[in-house]
Amino acid sequence: MKRMSLPLRLALAPALLSSALFLGACGDDDNNPTEDDSRVTQELVVTFADKVVVPTYARLATRLTEMDAACVALAAAPTADKLTAARAAWRASRIPWEQSEGFLFGPVDSFGYDPALDSWPVSHTELDAVLASNDALTQQYVSNLANEQKGFHTLEYIIFGNSGGTKTVDQLTARELEYMKALSAELKSVGQALHGSWAESLGGNPPFRDTLATAGQSGNTAYPSVQAAAQEMVGGITTILDEVANGKIADPYTTRDPDVVESQFAYNSLEDFANNVRSVENAYLGHLQGETKTGSSLRDVVGVDSALDVKIRQQIAASISALGAVAEPFRESIRNEAERPKIAAAQEAIRTLHDTFQGEVLPLVTK
Repeated sequence: MKRMSLPLRLALAPALLSSALFLGACGDDDNNPTEDDSRVTQELVVTFADKVVVPTYARLATRLTEMDAACVALAAAPTADKLTAARAAWRASRIPWEQSEGFLFGPVDSFGYDPALDSWPVSHTELDAVLASNDALTQQYVSNLANEQKGFHTLEYIIFGNSGGTKTVDQLTARELEYMKALSAELKSVGQALHGSWAESLGGNPPFRDTLATAGQSGNTAYPSVQAAAQEMVGGITTILDEVANGKIADPYTTRDPDVVESQFAYNSLEDFANNVRSVENAYLGHLQGETKTGSSLRDVVGVDSALDVKIRQQIAASISALGAVAEPFRESIRNEAERPKIAAAQEAIRTLHDTFQGEVLPLVTK
C-alpha cells in the first residue's frame, strides 16, 4: 500500500504551539530543553542518519541481494530445500524493510521506492494476467509493471502460495519461476538504489544522508533548521504508528477481510507490525538493536531515565508484547472472536505510544 508522503508536513496546531511555548518557559527542568539548553542539535540528526537510517538500508540491500541469489538458485534447479531457502530469505528481507518504515521520507518517498517495493494488497487477477501473457518476464518488464504486480508481496504470493507456505516446489510452474526471478532481481535493484540514494552521490544529487545531516546549515532548503529535521524524525515515528494501528491492523480488523492483510500469504503479518514498532524504537534510541549507542538521540532530547523516557520505553515494549499475544495467521485471527480482544488491545497500545510521541515528544523539537 502506498503510504502518505511526509515532506515536512508537521504544521503546528495551536494547542501544540502553546505546549511548546509552555515548555520554553520551564527553564529549570533538566528534562525539558530550553532555548539556552537545547538538546535538538546537529549531532541528533547526524547520529540518526549514520546509526539508524543508512545501516538499515544497507542491511536491506544486502538481504535483498541474498534473496535474489536464493531465487536464482531455485529457478535453476527447483528443490524443496531451495524453496525453503528462498522463503527464509524473503522473511529475512522483510525485517530491515519493516524496520525502515519509521522514516519513510526522503528518497524512499520522492523516488517512489516504497510503492515499488511494498504495494499491497496484490490482485490475484492481475498477477494471473501477467502469468498468462506471452511477454518475456525480464527484470525490465517487471520494473515497468504496476506496483501491485511487483514487489515483496507478488513474490510472496508466488513462493508461499495462499496458505502460509503449503505450496510445494512441484506446484511452481516454469512461468512462475520466470516471474519470480525477475521480481527478485528488481527488488534487489530497488534496494540498492534506495541505499545508494542515502549513502552515495547519484545523478548529480548529494547523498540524502548529507541533506539530513547538514540541517540548518546555509543553503539547505530541505531542512532550513535542525528543528525541521527533528520534526521530520518524529513525524516519521507518528506516521508509522498511526498506520499500524489505524491502517494495517484496523482495516482488516474492522472489515474482517483477509485480502487486505499485509504479508498474509507468508503468515508474517504480526512480525511485520512488530518490526514497525522496532523501527520506532531504533529511531528513538539512535541505534539499531544490538549496537552500542554513540551520539545524541531523541531519548537524549526527552531526557535519559526521565519519567517521559521511562514511559516511552515501557509503551514500546507493551506494544510489541501486545502484538506477540495475537495468534498468527493474523488473517484468521481477525475472524476469531477469542483473538479479536487481543487485536484491539494491540491497537490501543500502539495508539497510546503514538499519542505520547505526538503530544509529548513533538513539542520538544518544535521550538
